[in-house]
Amino acid sequence: MTIAVDCRMLNASGIGVYLRGILPLFLQTEHFFILTGNAGQLRSFESGKNVTIIDCDIKPFSIKELFFFPKKIVKEINKADFYFSPFFNIPCGITIPIYTTIHDVIFLDIPELTSKAGFAARKWFFLRAYKKSRMIFTVSEFSKSRIMFHLGTEKKVIVTHSAIQKMFLEYGVKAGNVQKKETIIFIGNIKKHKGLDCLLDAFKLAKEEGLPHTLLIIGSMENFRTSDNAILKKIETFKDNSVSFTGFITDDKLMEHLSCVSLLVQPSLYEGFCLPPLEAMILGAKALVSDIPVLKEVYSDFPVVFFKAGDVLNLKEKMLELLLNKTIKPLYLTEQLRGKYTFEKTASVILQNITTEK
Repeated sequence: MTIAVDCRMLNASGIGVYLRGILPLFLQTEHFFILTGNAGQLRSFESGKNVTIIDCDIKPFSIKELFFFPKKIVKEINKADFYFSPFFNIPCGITIPIYTTIHDVIFLDIPELTSKAGFAARKWFFLRAYKKSRMIFTVSEFSKSRIMFHLGTEKKVIVTHSAIQKMFLEYGVKAGNVQKKETIIFIGNIKKHKGLDCLLDAFKLAKEEGLPHTLLIIGSMENFRTSDNAILKKIETFKDNSVSFTGFITDDKLMEHLSCVSLLVQPSLYEGFCLPPLEAMILGAKALVSDIPVLKEVYSDFPVVFFKAGDVLNLKEKMLELLLNKTIKPLYLTEQLRGKYTFEKTASVILQNITTEK
């Protein structure tokens, strides 16, 4: 079988992690692959005898992708048996069976995150991907239920889960028992559904009750939009530099931070899967997460602590308990939990369903 894979988002954040996780495992199989994307970024996969690389710089979700995708590239893609996209964007002109991964439908569930025009455009792309796809993959039972609610029940939707990068597992073994700093970490952006506003309020109350820890936000303050000035002003009220930003950091630096922090807080109001708590626990940090359905699903077997989503007082109380109570047991993950979510499993499910579907 020959499978064409859209690799144009190889270096993107969430989608890139997913693609970089499954792609090497795809190439270890007996199938042949046509990879479209930045040829320079894909060069490391060139040695495989079952790989053909097509240089393509057409931006996902662009007008050119929708109406003027190069015929020469489309012709090569259509020589494959199947086409797989790790996201819900599909170039025009593809006539072979299409398979896509829709990680979440957050903009359909929370339309106020974008403008009316932005909502309409995203809904159109979702519906187009649903219509053109023979089968859809997604990363949680929660996302599956929301896809079926918004887009329909006619298509088969398969849950494959996201997974942790191998480097995190390897780093966790090498790091061992690292001395913990009095630091709380938040990973994510400042969009409403990430819950940073709730965390800042809870952290301020905890500081007033004697919490000695600082809060480290993994991300860049420069990326804050003017509409998020309320969050910026809230951060500025912490006069003792107890809240700081890392700016952009590499995976190596992220692993270094996670291995020595006392606690990761994930105050999300909406997620499709959510990797940071898993990454934190693999590297020895405790995780305090909101009790939204998807996190209850993904982390039900893990030693995380849940708090009531959006509840500032409950979050504050849980933080104080976890960070100041000396009788709480150290974090421990069994080998079974460490291997619960792997890209080996994800890649296997995707390939099995693509190549055996009738």
